[in-house]
Amino acid sequence: MSIEERRSLYRRWVKFLWGIFALGVVSVVVFFYLISLQELPTFEELENPNLSLATTVLTDDGREIGRYYVQNRMPVTYDELSPHVINALISTEDHRYHRHAGIDFEALARVATKTVVLQRRESGGGSTISQQLAKLLFPRPDLRGKSSLGRSWTLANTKFKEWLTALKLERSYTKEEIISMYLNEFDFIFGAHGIEAAAETYFGKKQSDLDIQEAAMLVAMLKNPWRYSPIRFPNNAKNQRNVVLLQMKRRGVISDTELDSLRQLPLDVTNFRRSTHIDGLAPYFRMELAKDLRSMLARPEYRKPDGSMYDIYRDGLRVFTTLNYRMQELAEKTMWNHMAEVQKRFFGEWRGLDPWTHNDGRIPVSTKMAGLTSLIRNSDRYQNARYQYLNEILEDIVELHELDLRDFDIDRMVSASTSDRARRSLQSNSSIAAERRETYMEIMSGPHWERLKQAWTDLQDTIDEEFSTPVQMKVFAYNEQGETDTLMSPLDSIKYHRMHLQTGIVGIQPTTGEVKVWVGGINHKYFQFDHVRTMRQVGSTFKPFIYATAIFLQGISPCTKVDDVPYTITPGEGNFGLIDEWAPKNADGTFTYEKYTLFEGLKQSKNTASVYLMKLIADTEPVRQLMNSMGVNSDEVRRDGDFKIPRQPSISLGAADLTVLEMTGAYATFANNGVHIEPHFIRRIEDRHGRLIYQAIPRETTALDARANYVMIEMLRYCTDGHFAFRNIDSDNGGKTGTTNDHTDGWYVGITPELAIGTWVGGADRWIRFRSFANGQGSRMARPFFTSFLEKLEDDPYVDYSAEARFIRPADDLGIEIECERFNQFRDRDRDLLDRNIFDDPFDDF
Repeated sequence: MSIEERRSLYRRWVKFLWGIFALGVVSVVVFFYLISLQELPTFEELENPNLSLATTVLTDDGREIGRYYVQNRMPVTYDELSPHVINALISTEDHRYHRHAGIDFEALARVATKTVVLQRRESGGGSTISQQLAKLLFPRPDLRGKSSLGRSWTLANTKFKEWLTALKLERSYTKEEIISMYLNEFDFIFGAHGIEAAAETYFGKKQSDLDIQEAAMLVAMLKNPWRYSPIRFPNNAKNQRNVVLLQMKRRGVISDTELDSLRQLPLDVTNFRRSTHIDGLAPYFRMELAKDLRSMLARPEYRKPDGSMYDIYRDGLRVFTTLNYRMQELAEKTMWNHMAEVQKRFFGEWRGLDPWTHNDGRIPVSTKMAGLTSLIRNSDRYQNARYQYLNEILEDIVELHELDLRDFDIDRMVSASTSDRARRSLQSNSSIAAERRETYMEIMSGPHWERLKQAWTDLQDTIDEEFSTPVQMKVFAYNEQGETDTLMSPLDSIKYHRMHLQTGIVGIQPTTGEVKVWVGGINHKYFQFDHVRTMRQVGSTFKPFIYATAIFLQGISPCTKVDDVPYTITPGEGNFGLIDEWAPKNADGTFTYEKYTLFEGLKQSKNTASVYLMKLIADTEPVRQLMNSMGVNSDEVRRDGDFKIPRQPSISLGAADLTVLEMTGAYATFANNGVHIEPHFIRRIEDRHGRLIYQAIPRETTALDARANYVMIEMLRYCTDGHFAFRNIDSDNGGKTGTTNDHTDGWYVGITPELAIGTWVGGADRWIRFRSFANGQGSRMARPFFTSFLEKLEDDPYVDYSAEARFIRPADDLGIEIECERFNQFRDRDRDLLDRNIFDDPFDDF
């Protein structure tokens, strides 16, 4: 080839390469331009506080009882930041921070080389602090269902957005401002948003007061706050903290001597205290309110003008509730004192016994122990150990068999490995999906099985030892602090807390349907589950609805006498559709064979009287319809497939599961002349500018004729008349107790003209119950709260409650005799008339 030809070829190659380069530059410019046209976050979303306002919750008199916020945040400026935090951050996350303009191309090249070329998983991150701040603006993309190419494009698209945002940040803010914005924005979990809240949450101090090792731990969490949480995974957190300290040494921030001493220090999070929305009055109510607000604001009619959803944690709403501040205060104090007494009796009955191992012949010990095992495995202590022992082997199994094993899976396989018979039993277990059974067999025959089985055995041995070894801890206690320090094994701690009886209490204003009181449990810090909207069997508190149906439909007088004898509903009788005979007994299993008025039948909770009335009604449907009118959806299907109010005559004895809110709302109908007003606890919602979003307009339904309803008022009054428990009560009141089988649940629902109050007391597990009926009945577990609370309401000059209010009797004649002396006179007269043989002479002028 001649020199001229070579020069020509060279020029063509140079042009080609320049063309490739130009095309690349144009492509990059076009790509970034197209990315920039997509929706990118504005800077206001980072620092404008109006975009992250807390929603306030107000009582009926405008007093604030709580807030909802996304960020438990106290913003700090760069000048206020601890030097230890700044040094740890820059040393670990971005040591060339002051030498780049938002993108560290040297770090990107390192990552690309090590990750792509050398195939190293742990090659270090290439994101700068500016990029990490930008990343907080983007929700992580959902890659589910996407192809490999689709996933790559989505990730690349997101990464380029972050780059552009990082460049915008660098142009608009100083380096110092970016650092403070990033640390203020980051979520350190456990409700700690921002470095200041994180320091207070984990160490109980201001971030400016952090020691070097404490600052290093918080910076370590920036990599992955969940994985390096000192609460859930302390070993991971300590290791990553030491990585941060090592980086600080490499950058010359600390010396070798300091590094050696600091990384030997244990994690000290003894001052950890999670700040949540529950602090303050009515924590259970506010947590349930948040659920309802999120559900309500998702509906189209309650959205923003632009069609987007309101966020109760960011949009600064004002929620005006119906709760009464003073009533709630009194209710919580009364509950505390009452439940402390109940718990004292409960522990006394179980002294020296273990509810989980005690065989009472009702619930199998195996069932109770399975429940205890579940509690152990849901604990943080167990989860930490499980991660340590099983994480690596489980990841290998997921990679090979594509099955994320749970504890019950491993239990099944370990049990099946004990013998060929057990293995065949697992293979043929039709209650387990065939595909899952097949995977079990593959795992048990695979290369990881022996390793998994050994790791599982080691885990169980460790758990047995750890959970049986006493350690210093705080536990719940009925004292001024609500907790106490003690030496107790983790297993005993679980049992101790589980043995505490819980309660659900609601107070509803009958004439408005407004919820004035809501107590969902004994202590939200230790027991988060709300019991106001928990389904529990209602027992004899349901009986007034049977009586009300019979009185309304049959016009039967409460003075009517019923024999306390066995009653049987047979197959084919009425519209019950029974297959077998149903012949219930009284609660004590006996019959007196005496006559009782319906007044007495309800007061003494005679099952025979309720069954007699159910036979009289001859159908469950009228009762179910009455409950519908009183706010209970009888046709709602339960988890077991039956209706909420079953079509069975056993409902006459309370064989239905309802919530305290439902029961109290239904009883409030009695206190409001038979008119049911839908219980509600939100009056209105306003946005940050005062614009009305929602206004409550509760539904009203006439559930019961006013005359029949007043008869029920008299019957409920009769249940409390003359009882020593009500000797100090001035309010016009009535109510009914309820006790379920084996005294698992204790109820009392009482009414006054101004307030209907429902109270449930029981254990979280069915076997957490009193051993004696004397202590386990509703009159002992639940009713004392009602009487004590009413006494406090009547004595408090600042609460909006009148003890002088009285139930109003309809002006018209009731049409049903409620004066038993008069009823007996008329009955005797009618009997005399019937006893005369007036048909002896057909022409007699009688």
